[in-house]
Amino acid sequence: MKILCLGDIVGPQAVDHLSGCLWSYRKEHGVSFVVANGENADEGNGISSPTAQKLLSRGVDVLTSGNHIWKKRDIYSFLDDSSYIIRPVNYPGACPGKGYTIVDADGYRALVINVQGTAFMEALDSPFDSVEKALKECEGEYDFSVLDIHAEATSEKLAIAHSFDGRINIIFGTHTHVPTADMKILPKGSGYITDLGMCGVQDGILGVEPQIIIDKMKSHMPAKFALKKGKPTACGALFDIDISSGKTNTIDRVEF
Repeated sequence: MKILCLGDIVGPQAVDHLSGCLWSYRKEHGVSFVVANGENADEGNGISSPTAQKLLSRGVDVLTSGNHIWKKRDIYSFLDDSSYIIRPVNYPGACPGKGYTIVDADGYRALVINVQGTAFMEALDSPFDSVEKALKECEGEYDFSVLDIHAEATSEKLAIAHSFDGRINIIFGTHTHVPTADMKILPKGSGYITDLGMCGVQDGILGVEPQIIIDKMKSHMPAKFALKKGKPTACGALFDIDISSGKTNTIDRVEF
Protein backbone atom coordinates (compact mmCIF):
# COMPACT_ATOMS: atom_id res chain seq x y z
CA MET A 1 0.00 0.00 0.00
CA LYS A 2 1.24 3.48 -0.88
CA ILE A 3 0.65 6.20 1.71
CA LEU A 4 1.40 9.86 0.97
CA CYS A 5 2.29 12.10 3.91
CA LEU A 6 2.40 15.87 3.34
CA GLY A 7 4.10 18.53 5.41
CA ASP A 8 2.53 21.62 6.97
CA ILE A 9 0.04 23.20 4.55
CA VAL A 10 0.82 26.93 4.69
CA GLY A 11 -1.83 29.37 3.51
CA PRO A 12 -4.69 29.53 1.01
CA GLN A 13 -2.38 29.23 -2.01
CA ALA A 14 -1.21 25.84 -0.79
CA VAL A 15 -4.79 24.77 -0.14
CA ASP A 16 -5.79 25.73 -3.69
CA HIS A 17 -2.71 23.98 -5.10
CA LEU A 18 -3.54 20.70 -3.36
CA SER A 19 -7.21 21.06 -4.22
CA GLY A 20 -6.32 21.26 -7.88
CA CYS A 21 -3.77 18.46 -8.17
CA LEU A 22 -3.93 15.99 -5.27
CA TRP A 23 -6.50 13.61 -6.77
CA SER A 24 -4.56 13.41 -10.02
CA TYR A 25 -1.31 12.81 -8.09
CA ARG A 26 -2.98 10.00 -6.15
CA LYS A 27 -4.22 8.37 -9.33
CA GLU A 28 -0.90 8.70 -11.17
CA HIS A 29 1.13 7.20 -8.31
CA GLY A 30 -1.35 4.64 -6.99
CA VAL A 31 -1.72 6.33 -3.60
CA SER A 32 -4.26 4.65 -1.31
CA PHE A 33 -4.17 7.02 1.66
CA VAL A 34 -3.11 10.64 2.35
CA VAL A 35 -2.22 12.25 5.67
CA ALA A 36 -1.42 15.98 5.75
CA ASN A 37 -0.65 18.45 8.50
CA GLY A 38 -3.13 21.32 8.15
CA GLU A 39 -2.45 23.53 11.15
CA ASN A 40 -1.24 26.50 9.06
CA ALA A 41 -3.69 26.22 6.19
CA ASP A 42 -5.41 29.56 6.77
CA GLU A 43 -3.98 33.07 6.63
CA GLY A 44 -2.48 33.93 10.01
CA ASN A 45 -1.99 30.31 11.10
CA GLY A 46 -4.60 27.80 12.20
CA ILE A 47 -7.21 26.05 10.10
CA SER A 48 -10.89 26.91 9.79
CA SER A 49 -13.70 24.44 9.40
CA PRO A 50 -14.39 25.38 5.73
CA THR A 51 -10.71 24.98 4.84
CA ALA A 52 -10.52 21.60 6.59
CA GLN A 53 -13.63 20.40 4.76
CA LYS A 54 -12.21 21.61 1.44
CA LEU A 55 -8.96 19.67 1.91
CA LEU A 56 -10.81 16.55 3.03
CA SER A 57 -12.98 16.69 -0.09
CA ARG A 58 -10.03 17.21 -2.44
CA GLY A 59 -7.88 14.18 -1.61
CA VAL A 60 -6.66 14.40 1.99
CA ASP A 61 -7.94 11.50 4.10
CA VAL A 62 -6.79 12.66 7.55
CA LEU A 63 -5.61 16.09 8.72
CA THR A 64 -3.13 16.25 11.58
CA SER A 65 -2.12 19.47 13.33
CA GLY A 66 0.00 21.00 16.08
CA ASN A 67 0.43 24.04 18.28
CA HIS A 68 -1.50 26.39 15.94
CA ILE A 69 -4.66 24.25 15.84
CA TRP A 70 -6.44 26.50 18.34
CA LYS A 71 -6.07 29.75 16.33
CA LYS A 72 -9.47 29.53 14.56
CA ARG A 73 -12.24 28.97 17.08
CA ASP A 74 -14.70 27.58 14.53
CA ILE A 75 -12.50 24.47 14.21
CA TYR A 76 -13.27 23.44 17.79
CA SER A 77 -16.65 21.88 17.03
CA PHE A 78 -15.30 20.30 13.85
CA LEU A 79 -12.55 18.64 15.90
CA ASP A 80 -15.26 17.19 18.14
CA ASP A 81 -17.52 16.07 15.31
CA SER A 82 -15.15 14.76 12.62
CA SER A 83 -13.06 11.58 12.58
CA TYR A 84 -10.84 13.05 9.85
CA ILE A 85 -9.05 15.84 11.72
CA ILE A 86 -7.05 15.40 14.92
CA ARG A 87 -5.01 17.51 17.33
CA PRO A 88 -1.92 16.43 19.33
CA VAL A 89 -2.79 13.58 21.68
CA ASN A 90 -0.81 15.05 24.59
CA TYR A 91 -3.02 18.13 25.03
CA PRO A 92 -5.32 17.83 28.07
CA GLY A 93 -8.43 15.71 27.64
CA ALA A 94 -10.66 18.76 28.16
CA CYS A 95 -9.45 20.24 24.86
CA PRO A 96 -11.69 19.81 21.78
CA GLY A 97 -11.13 16.79 19.57
CA LYS A 98 -8.97 13.71 19.89
CA GLY A 99 -5.32 12.92 19.30
CA TYR A 100 -5.90 9.83 17.20
CA THR A 101 -8.44 8.36 14.82
CA ILE A 102 -9.14 5.10 13.00
CA VAL A 103 -10.51 5.45 9.46
CA ASP A 104 -10.94 3.30 6.37
CA ALA A 105 -8.09 3.14 3.86
CA ASP A 106 -8.95 1.01 0.82
CA GLY A 107 -10.62 -1.57 3.02
CA TYR A 108 -7.95 -1.50 5.75
CA ARG A 109 -8.23 0.19 9.13
CA ALA A 110 -5.73 3.05 9.44
CA LEU A 111 -4.78 4.39 12.87
CA VAL A 112 -3.41 7.95 12.69
CA ILE A 113 -1.87 9.48 15.82
CA ASN A 114 -0.71 13.08 16.27
CA VAL A 115 1.67 14.07 19.07
CA GLN A 116 3.47 17.32 19.93
CA GLY A 117 7.06 17.53 21.13
CA THR A 118 7.98 19.25 24.38
CA ALA A 119 11.59 20.27 23.67
CA PHE A 120 11.57 24.06 22.99
CA MET A 121 7.75 23.90 22.87
CA GLU A 122 4.84 23.97 25.29
CA ALA A 123 5.15 21.78 28.38
CA LEU A 124 2.50 19.20 27.51
CA ASP A 125 2.21 15.61 28.71
CA SER A 126 5.02 13.25 27.77
CA PRO A 127 4.78 12.42 24.04
CA PHE A 128 6.15 8.94 24.79
CA ASP A 129 3.48 8.15 27.39
CA SER A 130 0.70 9.72 25.33
CA VAL A 131 1.46 7.68 22.20
CA GLU A 132 1.81 4.53 24.32
CA LYS A 133 -1.62 5.15 25.82
CA ALA A 134 -3.18 5.69 22.38
CA LEU A 135 -1.74 2.40 21.10
CA LYS A 136 -3.12 0.51 24.09
CA GLU A 137 -6.57 2.06 23.69
CA CYS A 138 -6.66 1.06 19.99
CA GLU A 139 -5.08 -2.39 20.34
CA GLY A 140 -6.59 -4.90 17.88
CA GLU A 141 -8.69 -2.26 16.11
CA TYR A 142 -6.38 -1.27 13.22
CA ASP A 143 -4.33 -2.80 10.40
CA PHE A 144 -1.59 -0.19 10.05
CA SER A 145 -0.56 2.98 11.85
CA VAL A 146 0.83 6.45 11.13
CA LEU A 147 2.36 8.92 13.60
CA ASP A 148 2.88 12.67 13.04
CA ILE A 149 5.42 14.07 15.54
CA HIS A 150 4.93 17.86 15.51
CA ALA A 151 8.15 19.03 17.16
CA GLU A 152 11.16 21.36 17.03
CA ALA A 153 13.99 19.07 18.09
CA THR A 154 15.42 16.49 15.72
CA SER A 155 16.67 14.44 18.67
CA GLU A 156 13.21 14.28 20.21
CA LYS A 157 11.65 13.14 16.94
CA LEU A 158 14.29 10.43 16.54
CA ALA A 159 13.90 9.28 20.14
CA ILE A 160 10.13 8.92 19.75
CA ALA A 161 10.59 7.12 16.43
CA HIS A 162 13.04 4.59 17.83
CA SER A 163 10.78 4.05 20.85
CA PHE A 164 7.93 2.95 18.57
CA ASP A 165 9.96 1.29 15.82
CA GLY A 166 8.18 -1.89 14.74
CA ARG A 167 4.97 -0.86 16.51
CA ILE A 168 3.97 2.08 14.31
CA ASN A 169 4.39 1.55 10.57
CA ILE A 170 4.98 5.14 9.41
CA ILE A 171 6.58 7.83 11.57
CA PHE A 172 7.27 11.36 10.33
CA GLY A 173 7.99 14.79 11.74
CA THR A 174 6.38 18.13 10.96
CA HIS A 175 6.63 21.75 12.22
CA THR A 176 10.00 23.01 10.95
CA HIS A 177 8.75 23.46 7.33
CA VAL A 178 12.11 22.28 5.97
CA PRO A 179 12.30 18.81 4.36
CA THR A 180 15.06 16.57 5.68
CA ALA A 181 17.12 14.08 3.71
CA ASP A 182 17.13 11.29 6.30
CA MET A 183 14.42 8.96 4.98
CA LYS A 184 15.17 5.57 6.48
CA ILE A 185 13.71 2.24 7.43
CA LEU A 186 14.38 1.76 11.12
CA PRO A 187 15.82 -1.54 12.43
CA LYS A 188 12.40 -3.07 13.20
CA GLY A 189 10.80 -1.99 9.92
CA SER A 190 9.14 1.37 10.54
CA GLY A 191 9.50 4.03 7.84
CA TYR A 192 10.81 7.36 9.13
CA ILE A 193 11.68 10.93 8.08
CA THR A 194 12.50 13.75 10.52
CA ASP A 195 10.52 16.45 8.70
CA LEU A 196 8.30 16.37 5.62
CA GLY A 197 8.78 20.06 4.86
CA MET A 198 5.85 22.26 3.89
CA CYS A 199 3.20 22.74 1.24
CA GLY A 200 3.32 26.35 0.12
CA VAL A 201 5.52 28.97 -1.50
CA GLN A 202 9.07 27.79 -0.92
CA ASP A 203 11.08 30.99 -1.46
CA GLY A 204 9.80 32.78 1.62
CA ILE A 205 10.98 32.15 5.18
CA LEU A 206 8.86 29.22 6.33
CA GLY A 207 6.15 30.55 4.03
CA VAL A 208 6.35 34.18 5.21
CA GLU A 209 7.58 37.23 3.29
CA PRO A 210 11.35 37.33 3.97
CA GLN A 211 11.65 41.06 4.73
CA ILE A 212 9.12 40.80 7.56
CA ILE A 213 11.20 38.12 9.27
CA ILE A 214 14.47 39.97 8.63
CA ASP A 215 13.09 43.18 10.15
CA LYS A 216 11.67 41.33 13.14
CA MET A 217 14.97 39.58 13.86
CA LYS A 218 16.95 42.80 13.53
CA SER A 219 14.62 45.00 15.58
CA HIS A 220 13.17 42.45 18.02
CA MET A 221 9.85 44.25 17.59
CA PRO A 222 6.48 42.52 17.03
CA ALA A 223 5.49 42.14 13.39
CA LYS A 224 2.39 41.04 11.53
CA PHE A 225 3.26 38.15 9.26
CA ALA A 226 2.17 38.08 5.63
CA LEU A 227 2.47 34.95 3.52
CA LYS A 228 4.86 34.93 0.59
CA LYS A 229 3.04 35.07 -2.73
CA GLY A 230 4.10 32.90 -5.63
CA LYS A 231 3.88 29.41 -7.05
CA PRO A 232 3.27 26.83 -4.30
CA THR A 233 4.85 23.39 -4.09
CA ALA A 234 3.72 20.39 -2.05
CA CYS A 235 6.44 18.57 -0.09
CA GLY A 236 6.22 15.25 1.68
CA ALA A 237 7.12 11.59 1.47
CA LEU A 238 5.60 8.55 -0.21
CA PHE A 239 5.75 5.39 1.90
CA ASP A 240 5.24 1.93 0.41
CA ILE A 241 4.37 -0.51 3.18
CA ASP A 242 3.73 -4.25 3.30
CA ILE A 243 0.40 -4.59 5.11
CA SER A 244 0.94 -8.28 5.93
CA SER A 245 4.33 -7.81 7.63
CA GLY A 246 3.83 -4.21 8.74
CA LYS A 247 7.26 -3.26 7.41
CA THR A 248 8.13 -0.41 5.08
CA ASN A 249 9.40 -1.38 1.63
CA THR A 250 10.48 2.04 0.36
CA ILE A 251 10.33 5.76 1.21
CA ASP A 252 10.65 8.50 -1.40
CA ARG A 253 10.68 12.22 -0.68
CA VAL A 254 8.23 13.93 -3.02
CA GLU A 255 7.75 17.45 -4.30
CA PHE A 256 5.06 18.45 -6.76
